[in-house]
Amino acid sequence: MHGSTLLLIEVGALLLVLSLLGRVSNRIGISPIPLYLIAGLVLGNGGFLPLTEASEFFEIGSQIGVILLLVMLGLEYSPAELITSLKQSRLAGVIDGLLNAVPGAAFALILGWGPVAALALAGITWVSSSGVVAKILRDLGRLGNRETPVVLSILVMEDLAMAFYLPILSAVVIGEALLNASITVAIAVAAVLVILVVALRFGKQISRIFSVHHLESLLLGVLGLTMLVAGVAEQLNVSAAVGAFLVGIAISGRVAAEAEHVLSPLRDLFAAILFVFFGLSTNPADIVPVLLPAAILAALTIVTKTLTGWIAARSAGIGIPGRWRTGLVLVPRGEFSIVIAGLAVSAGVEPRLAPLATAYVLITVVAGPLLARIPDAGWFKTAVRHVSARRQQVAPS
Repeated sequence: MHGSTLLLIEVGALLLVLSLLGRVSNRIGISPIPLYLIAGLVLGNGGFLPLTEASEFFEIGSQIGVILLLVMLGLEYSPAELITSLKQSRLAGVIDGLLNAVPGAAFALILGWGPVAALALAGITWVSSSGVVAKILRDLGRLGNRETPVVLSILVMEDLAMAFYLPILSAVVIGEALLNASITVAIAVAAVLVILVVALRFGKQISRIFSVHHLESLLLGVLGLTMLVAGVAEQLNVSAAVGAFLVGIAISGRVAAEAEHVLSPLRDLFAAILFVFFGLSTNPADIVPVLLPAAILAALTIVTKTLTGWIAARSAGIGIPGRWRTGLVLVPRGEFSIVIAGLAVSAGVEPRLAPLATAYVLITVVAGPLLARIPDAGWFKTAVRHVSARRQQVAPS
């Protein structure tokens, strides 16, 4: 069979399988991410039905998936909103980083993986999955809850932190000298600041390049600009993901809203490909030795992430039930964790990092939606009322 024919068959069949997995996940009320990862594991090296022709397609598709995830992330926030979130949530962001990045870094060092792997694992355990968290909030009808702005502010802080973390990680994993790494990070920081200033002052003018009345032109223009800037950023040794994020920030108003609408199907397609490719790149046999460490790390960081949300909600004056809802909804890790692990593994960092990250994401993505439902359970509400009543009784009058 001709190679291109086999490529079409493999890609088509896999996309159909992903469609079915998406329907199954929606039916049982979980994120499709773990099912996409499992599909990749089944079809990758060491799997039951390894792909022969489609691997390169999924590798390129995964790179596009990262770029689309980041530009869509940027489109969700205006520069003014980002600056406001920085001012209001900087303390919560610092607490979030300390409580969730430090355990990952410490875990890598305890396993003897070295400082570079520690930096990567810190990012993997740090960042919650914005997509999964947003889906949980929608599914549970909590978008109008008092604690939801607290959840969103933490996610925004993490997203902003990634704009600086990714170029630092990129410089470190490729083994650049200290001076070169410092220059790379300085370029990334300067680019973020310049784009924010330009977007604040000239966002409307930039957005006028695109027309909201011609969706095909808008799709091609925004996607073309995003990939162009991402490529230039990579050429300058700045993360392509950061370049894509900055494009999203620079586009504002109605153009941003329409661009988000037309790009959403593409993002969903290539994000699925991203997760499948990460599974393809991981040998299922390699997961078994790291399954217990991944479970221990997941349990530890579920506690720290819940504590993060609790502290942030308490600082915002949210009641005890809302504090639990805030913490537990932030548990899932997903797209950024996969991006970080892929970046590190492709640069030759600790090979066990990929299977550990896969198992870790699987555990937290499955556990997250289940844990998020606990505060709505009758027994939990009763227990909270009893604890509150006892505290009031022992409190000094």
